Amino acid sequence: MSDAVKANGEPKNYLNETYGIKSWLLTLDHKRIGILYLISMTAFFLVGGIFATVIRLELMTPKGDLVEAETFNKMFTMHGVVMIFFFLIPSIPAALGNFLIPLQIGARDVAFPRLNLASYYLYVLGGTFAVVAILMGGIDTGWTFYTPYSSSYSNSFVSLALVGVFINGFSSILTGVNFMVTIHKMRAPGMTWFRLPLFIWGHYATSMIQVLGTPVVAITLLLVVFERVFNIGIFDPTYGGDPVLFQHMFWFYSHPAVYIMILPGFAVISDVIACFSRKRIFGYSFVALSSLAIAVLGFLVWGHHMFVAGQSTYASMVFSFITFFVAVPSAIKIFNWSFTLHKGSIKLDSPMLYVMGFIGLFTIGGLTGLFLSTLGTDVHLHDTYFVVAHFHYVMVGGM
Repeated sequence: MSDAVKANGEPKNYLNETYGIKSWLLTLDHKRIGILYLISMTAFFLVGGIFATVIRLELMTPKGDLVEAETFNKMFTMHGVVMIFFFLIPSIPAALGNFLIPLQIGARDVAFPRLNLASYYLYVLGGTFAVVAILMGGIDTGWTFYTPYSSSYSNSFVSLALVGVFINGFSSILTGVNFMVTIHKMRAPGMTWFRLPLFIWGHYATSMIQVLGTPVVAITLLLVVFERVFNIGIFDPTYGGDPVLFQHMFWFYSHPAVYIMILPGFAVISDVIACFSRKRIFGYSFVALSSLAIAVLGFLVWGHHMFVAGQSTYASMVFSFITFFVAVPSAIKIFNWSFTLHKGSIKLDSPMLYVMGFIGLFTIGGLTGLFLSTLGTDVHLHDTYFVVAHFHYVMVGGM
């Protein structure tokens, strides 16, 4: 009898090859690690969802009926921190990416299985720090941790949360390195770059951002901890620091982080549309290269978050122009998906219905982004619910 078949005749697979909690917690199987990520992220999603529910209940009436103003600040801060750093950023790459990338390129596993498991435990450790900060009283700085409030004036548990996000950053970096090496070095014979599924292209572009961008925000948040603990003058003007420097360093990563969240979603959509339209994706090479274009251009647009921060008008004009330009590769995807659907033998099963909803919601999110890219309108819309709506149309639509 083959080793692939158990004594009772049941085929072996990643679920029944070994049993017990220890076999899961110490596994090196990429599929099991993907499921561990999925379970953990679902828990964080529920926590972030509880905070969102409290926020919406509070906003049902103008005055503070449910929570006080200070508690409300903590609610939307903790909602943002949990949802962005511990759910949205790792969601598709850590779960579906771990599960499917080796399968789609014909590899037995990822390039570094032990590093993959270590990445998961770094994610859990970082999340534990954030949860402890929440249980001890929460954070009230906003998810962006803007200085000097976060570094000098907030009385909440900022340092604990920042350490959690810092540790989680290493999980993101190591996962990105693992995926890039796997895609480069472990493709099956004959699996050339332009034979790869678009799911792989999306995750390769995402991994580029994780590897190049995450170290910047990690060291930035660590500097906030140092300033908070040791009163070193980096971002706080009281000590000779520059708070706008923090914004530059934070958004240099945090705008590309939006593409860490959405590029894997694009990757899934491309494969689902091709499957349920029963057609090869229209303009495969354009869709594939548009993912890389988004990853590269995403690093050049961070200044559009700072139109009202006192930066040069000329710099703002350049950032505004490049922000319009980064919409082009996203539009390429939307149009190519639409052409794939045209005259396709479309099967409207549940996955395809979700795709149709995604295209509508993401288009709304993208079009509202054009108003925020425009210098003349952004100065009026900055820090309003228009920005909140834009972000959530993209993220909720994409994820």
